Amino acid sequence: MASKGNSILLWVFFVHLAGIYLYTRGFLLTRLSLSDTTTCPDGSCTITPLHKRAVVLVIDALRFDFLSPHPPEPASPYHHNVLVLPQELTATQPTRSLLFEMFSDPPTTTLQRLKGITTGSLPTFIDMGSNFGGSSITEDSFIGQLRLAGKKIAFMGDDTWTTVFPDSFEPNMTFPYDSFNVEDLHTVDEGVIDHLFPLLQDKSAPWDVIIGHFLGVDHVGHRVGPDHSTMKAKLTQMDAVVRRVIDLLDDETLLILMGDHGMDRKGDHGGDGDHETSAALWLYSKGPQLVHPKASIPEFLLTSRLFPGATIKHRHIQQIDLAPTLSLALGLPIPFNNLGTVIPELFWHDKSGKDYSRALTLNAKQVNRYLETYRASPSGGELENAWGELETVWRTVDFEAHTTDSEAQWLAMTMYTRFALAACRQLWAQFNVSLIVLGLVVLVTSTVAATFIYFRVGALKDEWESWASEVTRSYVSGAAGGALLGFVGYMTVSCYVKGVGLSESLLFGASFVSSLVVIFSALPSFSIPSVRSLTSIPLPLILHAAAFASNSFTVWEDRVVNYLLISSVIPSVLVGFSAPTARLRYRILGFSALFAVCVRLMAVSTVCREEQQPFCHVTFFASSSLPSPPLPVLLLSVPVALALPYTMRRFLRISKSDRGTAALVFPFILPTVLLLGSAFWILEHFDSSEVFGPDWAGTLRLARTWCARLAMASAVFLGYALWYLVPLCLEISSETKAQTNSTAQGRGTREVTVLGFANAYGAPYLVFWCLFLGLLYPATQLSGQAVLSLAAIAVLAHLEVIDTIRDVRGLEAVFASNNPSALLQPENMALRAPSVPLRFAEIAPLAILAVHTFFATGHQAAIPSIQWKTAFVLTPTLTYPLSPLLVILNTFGPTFLIALASPLLALWNVAPLPQPEADVKVRGDAVRASLGIMLYHATLLLSSATCAAWLRRHLMVWKIFAPRFMLAAITMLVVDLAVLFGVAVGVARVSDRVSRLFAAMTSRTK
Repeated sequence: MASKGNSILLWVFFVHLAGIYLYTRGFLLTRLSLSDTTTCPDGSCTITPLHKRAVVLVIDALRFDFLSPHPPEPASPYHHNVLVLPQELTATQPTRSLLFEMFSDPPTTTLQRLKGITTGSLPTFIDMGSNFGGSSITEDSFIGQLRLAGKKIAFMGDDTWTTVFPDSFEPNMTFPYDSFNVEDLHTVDEGVIDHLFPLLQDKSAPWDVIIGHFLGVDHVGHRVGPDHSTMKAKLTQMDAVVRRVIDLLDDETLLILMGDHGMDRKGDHGGDGDHETSAALWLYSKGPQLVHPKASIPEFLLTSRLFPGATIKHRHIQQIDLAPTLSLALGLPIPFNNLGTVIPELFWHDKSGKDYSRALTLNAKQVNRYLETYRASPSGGELENAWGELETVWRTVDFEAHTTDSEAQWLAMTMYTRFALAACRQLWAQFNVSLIVLGLVVLVTSTVAATFIYFRVGALKDEWESWASEVTRSYVSGAAGGALLGFVGYMTVSCYVKGVGLSESLLFGASFVSSLVVIFSALPSFSIPSVRSLTSIPLPLILHAAAFASNSFTVWEDRVVNYLLISSVIPSVLVGFSAPTARLRYRILGFSALFAVCVRLMAVSTVCREEQQPFCHVTFFASSSLPSPPLPVLLLSVPVALALPYTMRRFLRISKSDRGTAALVFPFILPTVLLLGSAFWILEHFDSSEVFGPDWAGTLRLARTWCARLAMASAVFLGYALWYLVPLCLEISSETKAQTNSTAQGRGTREVTVLGFANAYGAPYLVFWCLFLGLLYPATQLSGQAVLSLAAIAVLAHLEVIDTIRDVRGLEAVFASNNPSALLQPENMALRAPSVPLRFAEIAPLAILAVHTFFATGHQAAIPSIQWKTAFVLTPTLTYPLSPLLVILNTFGPTFLIALASPLLALWNVAPLPQPEADVKVRGDAVRASLGIMLYHATLLLSSATCAAWLRRHLMVWKIFAPRFMLAAITMLVVDLAVLFGVAVGVARVSDRVSRLFAAMTSRTK
């Protein structure tokens, strides 16, 4: 019978998935990559190079201020003025040494930045996902042009290069290294050094370009942040490497030293913050001068800006400017898809700038040729709105004007290339409005249908299963019929609707029609809720959903959620003040206060979005630049791991349900799992801080890896195995008492005592829930572990509040009945609770708590908040698919955990009598509680999707609204999977064992 509830939840998951898929297919399309290649056998599309060879050194995450002679104030002793050779040579040899700050287009992940550097093209919003599974670059690139010219490329370092350019490097001069082992600070760098210098020393080595990609600076940032002595040591090593490279450099080789992106204050990257998009570039030539000593470069060609916190401006360029600049500097054609502009200083070889005029002319013509080709492609329609202005600017370019007015010509060509870049940056997020609308329609109808199911299951009570069977047949047939209609629609209108394929048509038809079938099947018996319930139920949800229409409220959602969650306690407090007995009043008010305190303490843990500065202070980590745990959290981690199981057992002791499986899990298994989970991060802190010195690194790494493995293995193979075999938390005893009356001499009555009877459903499900908490614990950093502990106590406090309110409402119902004295008898008290319906206002706090826990465990709706360290909890190196799964568990596990608790609202302190009616009612309430939390998050998803679509041309759409929609979409799917898992496994197993137990007890007593 439980499968009927599962089928309803599974259908809701299907329509949510369909709506999200259709919407994202329209909202997050990728840019079309043209496969055209720039060719000119006669050399007409390039210039004569000044250098025959080049050495390209990439120091991953080399932020500009790491090289700047004028860093932000106050300067950091750990990463400012440490790698000093570039600033020294720029000061003493200004014509041979050029230092730039580069803007790296987000997402600031290595693979996407390498694409930008080598092709000169722009990424799209969803490109970041390919950073973990990159494919080869099919566009024309600087590397491809080198190969077409017959040049030989040597490579050593980050293996991302060999992933995107698999056949471009000389086999005997290619030395790739694993790029994702962020805990290894030295192997890649030492490997680059071991292979770089022999090639430079061997004057007969047949290379034209050497690429060396160092990873140590990036890994130090991820591991301990930029403000750490380890960063100073790594930058000192890089300074020594660069000095030795220059010593070995010949006069015909150009040196390019650069970062692919920057890093934020705590050492991470991926987003679009100022520190993440800032990368350093340094060019040096021992031989030919890079810029003429008497060159007079017009100011309009030289862009400069202030680095955050600095007081002196520095020369500033776009990172994609490297593609045309390096190509022409080595005598190669510009890659076909390039949108960058050549760097003037590198072509100002005489006072007049003749070479620069030639380079810029080739650059402008290449950009124009690319745009015209793109406009003629199937995706060219997206350029229509900007094409008129692009044509107007292009017409101002006169390629003969340099003979009379060079500066006017340079200005016109530079304006054209920069305007083309700005227009493409705005339009590359191409939208398919048809698919967006189809997705929104499915999300709306599915939310309405789920609402109808929620109220229908509540109204039917014990008869809900028969209706569930009917509605299951209805939506299955509706989905089949809808898919057929979708096919017919595709065949008839596909020529008029752009971008909607057969799969999208079938999916829309199936999900939309099945939603309508559910709505119409529940509509005849649907009764409008009372005004009293509507005035208090949806207010937090309405406010939460409305916040997504404002970029400010979206940015500060972590604070908004904290306010909404504490405010959700008010209805319970009001019931507490009017409760009929002192005990009920104290319980409601006391547990409500405990819930509010836990919520407020959770809010102390913060990470900050860039937009929240300077009004936000990081507390999840030791500081904004040190990604280690705060000292109080470090000291409290072990006490918290021991106190949480004890506190949970005290909650169970209230109903005497701390018996059976609970007597093994809470005193032994769960504390062991939590302690091992905390031990991993304590040892990780000792390892990264080198408390015991570098000699202990291997031992600490091995110890903490096994701590995490034992913790997760204990939760899964010991805890869940025990729970599945013996889930109930009951203690049953029986004794035979002799009869004293004369008619029954020699016979006795058998008396069975069941401890934990009043919480026979809730206690075993709590054990089931706590074991997932144990699985999540090692994947969560120490501050997050404290937050999870507070969240667990908040869940239990909320359950006790709801249970007590249920008693209050039950008493009110008794006093309003015709025979209250009969129902007030002790043997009938347990029969009241199952008849009290579950309200949405009692579900909403749990749904808000899921969002609050996500923020409080160190996450935000922004890429930089991803905690990459967790990829290496179970293994010292990157391991697929384990490492990505651990990052997902860390990011969305807290949401899954709280959503998994939703059936407890129906199971907590509900006695299993009378059988089997109680089983049916409990399963129905569990399904209803699950539907309620799904409805809350579905409304947030619908609101964020609508706002992102409506504001899709808003300045902040890709910075704020699109990431929040993606978070809402993933959260929705996580919640759906959590409640499916909870009802299909947890509730089903508990209900089945309770039914078997009572059947066995009945047969024994008979």
